[in-house]
Amino acid sequence: MKFRPVFWLLLPAVAVIFVFMAIPMLISLAYSFLTADTYGGVTSPPSVAAYVQLLFDQDFDGSLIFMPDYIWIIVRSVYLAVFTTVLSLAVGFPVAWYIVCQSPNRRKVLLTLVTLPFWINTLIRTYCWILILRDEGLINNFLKWTGIIHHPLPLLYNQGAILLGLVYTFLPFMVLPIYATLERLDPRLIEAAYDLYATRVQLFRRVVWPLTRPGVAAGVVLVFAPALGAFLQPDLLGGGKQLLIGSLIEMQFTSSRNWPFGAALATLVTLAVVVALAWQSRRSKPVEARV
Repeated sequence: MKFRPVFWLLLPAVAVIFVFMAIPMLISLAYSFLTADTYGGVTSPPSVAAYVQLLFDQDFDGSLIFMPDYIWIIVRSVYLAVFTTVLSLAVGFPVAWYIVCQSPNRRKVLLTLVTLPFWINTLIRTYCWILILRDEGLINNFLKWTGIIHHPLPLLYNQGAILLGLVYTFLPFMVLPIYATLERLDPRLIEAAYDLYATRVQLFRRVVWPLTRPGVAAGVVLVFAPALGAFLQPDLLGGGKQLLIGSLIEMQFTSSRNWPFGAALATLVTLAVVVALAWQSRRSKPVEARV
């Protein structure tokens, strides 16, 4: 059997994906079909109890009672991830457009500022938001100093604070892919649209948006996937009052010691990410073909 050179070039990437992505996901999938051990971990025999636990709770007589609690946690996690993605797109697209319109030297500076949060630990950045949003934080102290309010606003430990933390954390993942597509946009197309008397709205809707859609789709996936499984921001900025699926998974592997249920939840999150990736692939293909 004769192997092509491209096979050997792709082999390291395939090996890395298999070892660090495929094997952990297969282990997680296998754990989700095992039985929770009394002292933590998993044991035999195989069972689907972890998936049944998502919808039902066992009564004292062994009968199953429908419990929508976990469904509501998943729904809350999904809509917070969707809102995070929408807000990141609404903020990230103008930011990427502004950076592209600058001189090359200024672009480097602005891109460095966009990636600057990556240089600092996420835990430290999240704690900084606590210092800003708490009752005696910068915002409430400033508003009281100006006389606008006399009592501190409840800015912390609610869904708004979680949303703010998620958008702040994952916004660079939206800006960078959109910037990459905008940078490759041919300016002659924009000039041609102006020559044809296109308005700004028509220019954006018929020229800019279709050509930047692959970058937008990549940014949507890169923001939605980690936002769906995030647990640091909900725990710290939500104060544990707003339980999300990421926090629920973390609890199953630590305090609750129910590894099969945690693995089942992780499998659901993975499936959601796979669906998002498939959607991104279907959305980007036609545009790439036209380009």
